[in-house]
Amino acid sequence: MSTTTDQTSENPTMQAAVYHKYGPPEVVKVTSYPRPVPKPDEILIRVHASTVNRTDSGFRGANYFIIRFFSGLFGPRQKVLGTEYAGVVVGLGEKVNDFKAGDRVFGFSDPQFGAHAQYMVVKASGPVAHMPEGYSFEEAAPLTEGCHYALCNLRAAKIKAGDQYLINGATGAIGSAAVQLAKYFGAEVTATANTKNMELVKNLGADAVIDHTREDFTKIDRKFDVVFDAVGKSSFGKCKPLIKPKGIYMSTELGKGSQNPFLALITPLFGGRKVLFPIPSIKKEDVVFIKKLAEEGQFRPVTDRIVDLDEIVEAYRYVETAQKTGNVVIRIT
Repeated sequence: MSTTTDQTSENPTMQAAVYHKYGPPEVVKVTSYPRPVPKPDEILIRVHASTVNRTDSGFRGANYFIIRFFSGLFGPRQKVLGTEYAGVVVGLGEKVNDFKAGDRVFGFSDPQFGAHAQYMVVKASGPVAHMPEGYSFEEAAPLTEGCHYALCNLRAAKIKAGDQYLINGATGAIGSAAVQLAKYFGAEVTATANTKNMELVKNLGADAVIDHTREDFTKIDRKFDVVFDAVGKSSFGKCKPLIKPKGIYMSTELGKGSQNPFLALITPLFGGRKVLFPIPSIKKEDVVFIKKLAEEGQFRPVTDRIVDLDEIVEAYRYVETAQKTGNVVIRIT
């Protein structure tokens, strides 16, 4: 039996951004939807902020057919998207001891999603933690998606102090996190950005910034231990001249013809430059680590804009222009 302390507990519905079929942003509708009930090991969260990100867009459109094996072959099983969230605990399953009603929490929900709604449930043992001290809901919501993807890749590359990194696309949610994390781990970072965001990327900690609107970064005369394409717009072939003989190429996208997972299987066999394509995962320990970085001032997500839930279709359209700087935050009232 779960306990609920929220004053609106008699209301079984909530406002949520719902989709019933794959497609463009317009398939998403903000409507009344059944409010979830926490299981014995779950907490019920009143969501105050979320984000629209590449993960949400990818599952909504299902343009990569492989996504359907996780989300539903002919239509989405989970009707409410949203991976990142920040909010307040309002209900507890009977087996939950780590949280109490009134706790301000943040985290990541993948592949369960559910954060584009007024209420969501998550496992108390999952990737959820108390919010960093001094953070608002809008500031805490975008802490996890870009950061955990970047962290997964940097750990796969066994990042260490003194490594030389090239990060392509340093102004997206993943790229801006990767710059900050790489500096935290002691790497030397060269990053790419457009003209208007050069100063932003320098302020994130990059040692050098290349304006990709004026210079092709693949033509520069330097060698790196790791080339990390945080926007998936290059290729191993194009970046190979930049990589040291034992260096690494990583990308956040499958690549042309889904080549990156295949290259990740075969390139390590030859003992030279190799491709890594780690499958991202996130645990509670990762969210606690992200909280620590945030409280220490070592990581802060970049936010492009904050919009209300009823503007979510426009938010999706903007995210899919690939022109956003950092994160698009959704305020949920």
